[in-house]
Amino acid sequence: MSSKLESKASSEATTFGFLRRQFTKPKPLPTGIRLTNQVAIITGSNVGLGLEASRQFLQLGLAHLVMGVRSQAKGDAAAAQLRKQFPSATISVWLVDLESYDSILAFAEKCAALPRIDIAILNAGLVSSSYKVVPNTKHELTLQVNYLSTVLLAILLLPLLKAKKPIDAPRPPVLSIVGSDLAYSAEIDPKKPILKQFDDAKGYDQFPWYGKSKLLLIPFAAKLAEFVSADDVLVNIANPGMTRGTDFFRAFPALLKKIVGLAQLIVARSASVGASLYVHAALAEGKESHGSFTSDWTIKPYPKLLYSPAGQELRDKLWVETLAELEFAGAGNIVKGLGGKSKSATA
Repeated sequence: MSSKLESKASSEATTFGFLRRQFTKPKPLPTGIRLTNQVAIITGSNVGLGLEASRQFLQLGLAHLVMGVRSQAKGDAAAAQLRKQFPSATISVWLVDLESYDSILAFAEKCAALPRIDIAILNAGLVSSSYKVVPNTKHELTLQVNYLSTVLLAILLLPLLKAKKPIDAPRPPVLSIVGSDLAYSAEIDPKKPILKQFDDAKGYDQFPWYGKSKLLLIPFAAKLAEFVSADDVLVNIANPGMTRGTDFFRAFPALLKKIVGLAQLIVARSASVGASLYVHAALAEGKESHGSFTSDWTIKPYPKLLYSPAGQELRDKLWVETLAELEFAGAGNIVKGLGGKSKSATA
């Protein structure tokens, strides 16, 4: 449905659009939702939005939570909190490091052993205060974690979600990728190779780089959704908006953290409100959200660029470049095997 909202795209990129989103009142979930016997995977779930989303799913009776975390100690500490609150739930802490393709493959292999997967929230992400390159992949850190590793995990989980769907499930399994409304103001040159634009340290600026990495998720997820029926797996993007009470800026200098903290004090949502957008995208949005960008408890337009011929060029280049990067994991064949409408994973 985001594809039909072009007329509203320009206003979302304005300051007024940002403030309107930030001060939208939360919408409650439909009554009667219970997650009895269901299994959810949430990455980046030991702090902030991921931890709060975990808590909210458990409050709905989630039977088994898989916390995908980078630190075993921090994951265990967060899980201990949740186990005290929800003693009847099974809570597993599994390691996944989005700077390592091998770690992602190992995590997906563990997920394959689960009897069912009803919800997958890919929440892990970062903003880096300086330009850094991941040694093993040779890619810039923000691109690696927020985009390349996230879409690899999405591709690996999709066939599992589809295959493990219970016959009597009230709705299809959901794969929700966490996005950002900074994508509305991000700029990428569609005439040049897309991924290589991140591998040039010149002009690095943490917030524009973060916005660009989140922008890439939108056309890729929209294209990916074409390869799987919404009846089999619902794929969408969830934007929590500016949120306070997270560990997002932990590596930033003290002065910058104070400045960001002041801005958050004025306009940011609480972590519980931000996390409710994840829950809403997973449990309340229907098939019309398949391949769409969700924010403020509703479906929102894509960034304006993506409705243009230049945006189509960006989408096509990005798709080909990404599958080439992830070919070591058989990404193209996995996508083609999902059985959706598209005929070619390189189209």
